This record gives sequence, C-alpha cells and structure tokens, in this order.
Amino acid sequence: MDWLSGFANPIERDVPLGDLTWYRIGGRARYLSRPDNESELERLVRRASEQGVDLKILGRGANVLVRDNGFNGVVVRLDTPAFQRTEVNGERVRVGAGVDLMRLAKRLSHDGLSGLECMAGIPGTIGGAVRMNAGGQFGCIGDVVERCRLLDANGVIETWSKDRLAFGYRISAIGDRVVLSADLRLRRSDRAETRRRFEEIFAAKTASQPISERSAGCVFKNPPGASAGALIDAAGLKGSRCGGAVVSQRHANFICADPSAKASDVERLAGMIAKRVRAEYGTELELEIDIW
Repeated sequence: MDWLSGFANPIERDVPLGDLTWYRIGGRARYLSRPDNESELERLVRRASEQGVDLKILGRGANVLVRDNGFNGVVVRLDTPAFQRTEVNGERVRVGAGVDLMRLAKRLSHDGLSGLECMAGIPGTIGGAVRMNAGGQFGCIGDVVERCRLLDANGVIETWSKDRLAFGYRISAIGDRVVLSADLRLRRSDRAETRRRFEEIFAAKTASQPISERSAGCVFKNPPGASAGALIDAAGLKGSRCGGAVVSQRHANFICADPSAKASDVERLAGMIAKRVRAEYGTELELEIDIW
C-alpha cells in the first residue's frame, strides 16, 4: 500500500509553494498535507520518518524562503479546525499551533489581556512563533509561554514546560519537533491601555519596516550587542540588488522581492550582505529566515 494513502484529507503531489509564502517565490513541494486532526498528523509524521522523507511545517510562510527547485519532501499545513482552537480561561490561554499570531494578539489585547501586544506587526502562526521565539524590541512570545505540546518524529506527544523549552534569542529547544499547541500566561489589564499598546507597537512597526512589501521579515539575527540592520546600513548596502531582490531602503535587514525575483536572487543577495559585513566589521551574520 502507498504510504501516502489512508488519510482523511488526501495528500497532494507536486504543489507550488510560492503563493503560500510571503515572498511568493520558490519551487514546488513533492507532497502537501493538511491533516484533519492530531491523530492524522501523528500517522503522517511516523510514516514520513519510516520512509526517510523530510517533513516541514509551513504556517503562514512569513519567515521562509523556498528555493527555486522546491522541497523534495512533505510540507504540512496545520490550517484545519483541529489546529485553530483558542481556549481562554481567565489569564491563561491555550492556543493551537495553526492560529494566526497577530490576529490572536489583537483580539486578546482588545479584550484586556496583556502580554502579546509585542506580537503586533509580526505575521505567522503560533507554532512557528513559539519554535523560533518570535519577537523584537518590544518582547518575545517565549516571555508568556508556560508549556507546549510537541510531537516528535516517532509520533510521540510530550508536554514541555518553559524551562525545558529553553527560549533564547530567536531560538528554542524544540528543534524538529512539531508544535501542537501552547499554553500562555497573560495578565488582566485595562482594555483601553492594552488596545492602545497594541496599536502603538503596530504603528511603530509599520513606520520602520516594509510590511506591505514581499519579504520574510528580518533576514539576519542581531549579533551580540549590535544591530544587523545598522551594520548593513553602515556598509552602504541599502538599495543593493541581485536580480529581483533588493535591500529595503526602509530597513536594511529586510530583503524585498519584486515580481521578477527568484529565490536564488534573495539567497545570493543575503550571501553578498554577509560577506560585506564580515569584511567591513569582522562580524558574522547568522540567518534568521528559514531557507528550504
């Protein structure tokens, strides 16, 4: 029997990935799955592992660059209702991995629950945000995560506490495990104040970042004690271009794609930036975006 058979939602083959990412460029996935529930996801993860097939989770594609030759494995989207649930119990919120991060932050802050306002202007899903400890100068999601339910390659589900998750700057101990859900601990606060704070942070992001353009957010992590954007700017790289990829004039740590861009343009430009910053300042820039 074909290892891809027997799922409630049939697994698609040879699926374009570009339109599923914010860059809207890149190749195709060998397989694309939208599991109907956790049991389906467990079976898929186990089977892929047994077959030696690579598997990646694709949320909203806000931090992903898919290479032009695509991904020769299974891409999983957790966008079915089973992964979109949100349960609010006082100051604690249990949220599925597929829930839209910024919509959740806006909803909760407008309801007077404080702690996620810092996610204003950060696109993505809860699963991806927790895995990389998404955030910025206003705070990180790891600040409010109490525990996560995770699925490993053998189909085993575990609940990890905050200590075990080991959140750091754009990193956690989750690795290749799949985030199923997260428990957040927020604070009850004045609705007008939390709403004002969310809108204030969103306005600041909009003013300083090319949010309306095709990008994947910050390309590089900030080096210790420095700003990647400031280093790139100081190296005179704003406006630099490779094919259809260009360093944003608004924020130098963003590479934007015009309609003619290829994924290889973005990757080549990122390499050129890293080389220049290394030569100018002796600083190694580490990628923040995930390249498939």
